[in-house]
Amino acid sequence: MEDKRFYGRRKGKPIKESRQKLLDELLPKVLLNQPSDGDQIPVKNVFGIKPQEVWLEIGFGGGEHVADLAKLYPDVGIIGAEPFINGVASLLAHLNGSYMKEAVNTDLAPDRVDNVRIWPDDIRILFPQFPDKSFERIFILYPDPWPKARHAERRFVNQRNIPILNRLLTDTGAVYVATDVSAYADWALEQMQLSGLFEQVHSDTSYPPPDWIPTRYEKKGLLAGRKPTYLIFCKKNDKIKK
Repeated sequence: MEDKRFYGRRKGKPIKESRQKLLDELLPKVLLNQPSDGDQIPVKNVFGIKPQEVWLEIGFGGGEHVADLAKLYPDVGIIGAEPFINGVASLLAHLNGSYMKEAVNTDLAPDRVDNVRIWPDDIRILFPQFPDKSFERIFILYPDPWPKARHAERRFVNQRNIPILNRLLTDTGAVYVATDVSAYADWALEQMQLSGLFEQVHSDTSYPPPDWIPTRYEKKGLLAGRKPTYLIFCKKNDKIKK
């Protein structure tokens, strides 16, 4: 039987009142709803815009990457998944424009379009309801490395999830994996190669691709001397440039 237990944190330090208000009032407006009857999720019809493409970020942490992508690419729909409720509140503050101040309302910031949907839970719950070839880009940025050998199968990039990523990715799409843990980078590359479904297309893994937006965690790591590895995977035999 497939193990879908969730091992990460669900909640951290107490959430301040202004962010709780965003969770209560803004989250319902940008929530990705799961069809209760088991139907598939029409990914291009869940946003307030009609997106050219839909991208998925798995485990968005503090949400700044999702928020920055959404502003940079207003014609793209972005689904962000994060079970850590403090991270969800952080993303809402970014979308609201109140990250560094108190929220005065619970709407999207005036300079934003309605192109983000949030799933505040384990993304694996929704995998069966996403149609084939839903996403042009899938981001897995700085995932929990689970460094102990006995916990290796908890790593998200594994032989259970890789075929699902392959199914959900468009034929011209790419999976982006970033980590500053060399053992995890080696693991991810090995697992993707072992699957036979993907090929690594980013030749210099020590440098990000041209349109890369660093996460807050990445910036802190660079200041601390940690070196990221950037891996980009495309479906086997797809002749595309990234």
